[in-house]
Amino acid sequence: MLTTPIGMSEVLTLSAFLFAIGLYGLFTRRGIIAILMCIELMLNAVNLNLIAFDRLYVHDGTGQVMAIFSIAVAAAEIAVGLALTINLFRLRFTTNADEADNLHEPNAFRN
Repeated sequence: MLTTPIGMSEVLTLSAFLFAIGLYGLFTRRGIIAILMCIELMLNAVNLNLIAFDRLYVHDGTGQVMAIFSIAVAAAEIAVGLALTINLFRLRFTTNADEADNLHEPNAFRN
């Protein structure tokens, strides 16, 4: 059984491919849930880059620690995004991102 190690060019190619898919989805999707999933895909591509560069150049785990912090920030972003999506659905009965421009109640800022 012959095995060849995965090189840096393969990892960077995979990461660029994942980032491109996420970016395309971000610009073409209208649903908030799909947009959040595309952002997660882009963040995973960045995490893959962080870990690959840490393994190739640094060897001290800083890339892995930064990836874990990025995962924690992404989890918080998803929690806030889902809360906004639920609020949007309650008010407008849609999860279309174009409808999210006006979530405040009418006359909420008037006395």
